[in-house]
Amino acid sequence: MSNSWQYPHRRWNPLRKSWVMVSPHRTQRPWQGEVAEKTLPAAIHHDPQCYLCPRNSRAGGAVNPDYKSVFAFVNDYAALLPELPSVEAPSATDPLLIGEAARGLCKVLCFHPDHSLTLARMTREEIRPVIDGWTQQYEELASLDWIQYVQVFENRGAMMGASNPHPHGQIWATGFVPDEPALEIEAQREHLHKTGKCLLCQYVEAERAAGERILFENDHFLALMPWWAVWPFEVMILSRRHLGALPELTSDERDALADILKRMTTRYDNLFETLFPYTMGLHQSPTDGQNHPEWHFHIHFYPPLLRSATVRKFMVGFEMLGMPQRDITPEAAADRLRNCSEVHFWPRE
Repeated sequence: MSNSWQYPHRRWNPLRKSWVMVSPHRTQRPWQGEVAEKTLPAAIHHDPQCYLCPRNSRAGGAVNPDYKSVFAFVNDYAALLPELPSVEAPSATDPLLIGEAARGLCKVLCFHPDHSLTLARMTREEIRPVIDGWTQQYEELASLDWIQYVQVFENRGAMMGASNPHPHGQIWATGFVPDEPALEIEAQREHLHKTGKCLLCQYVEAERAAGERILFENDHFLALMPWWAVWPFEVMILSRRHLGALPELTSDERDALADILKRMTTRYDNLFETLFPYTMGLHQSPTDGQNHPEWHFHIHFYPPLLRSATVRKFMVGFEMLGMPQRDITPEAAADRLRNCSEVHFWPRE
């Protein structure tokens, strides 16, 4: 890599049409800020107090079935509601004071009945039903004519706001396209219009040619540290074939996605020998009734840890008021993740 990238510089993110500032020389600064606790796997397989374990009562009073694999249900404390009161919205007194009703469905998908597990500690065979569950939920929610987008995501760890350690994720289906995928639609559509080619297909080719940020790949997916990564160990997973959403995956591709998720999350945990926190989300084609030939299926991992299992990156100050900034270069972070083992540091009992 050019020595010029070892000094402060900006990198362009074509997927969001925005910049990120990189300051590699700051990695040596002393740290006297917040230090979190290292997190290790739960010691019990079934927690009688857990709202998500099989056979337990949830906070809203419903009782979970004795599920053996994945289990989906409508969130008891959903951020969005499928039905709203039929009352007339107040008219804005100023064109700058605009609002509208937000309609949606929020669901929870439990990944496994074992309370002690995470994706990293599950087997590929156990992760495959999770992918099938995501796919089923996407198809069911997309069939509702008022749903325009289905966001599948997981908040892993208390540091990322997870309120329960049981292995699970969420699925929010909205009557509108949220801001982040809307930005990606615009960028991908604009690139396709200008070049006749898929933005992320071309990006994969560019990363393969560079060879510095690809972590690993299999026959159908690859994991890489984006050129424009904001978070210290941010990762993207991209399909090698151009496709828009989970229902388009073949059975072999679903197995390959289970493999890539297993390997990626295991490397994360092994990096600092902790249950590595992150927000992970699938970005798929909108379900707004339009064709989206520009869209390329991908997954974002946004983890907060910076130097160790106990020191995290804060997005404050200049990041909030100016633009995102990172210290460690994506190339250095990619090298560290490439050197991590794919055998989990904490074996299952």
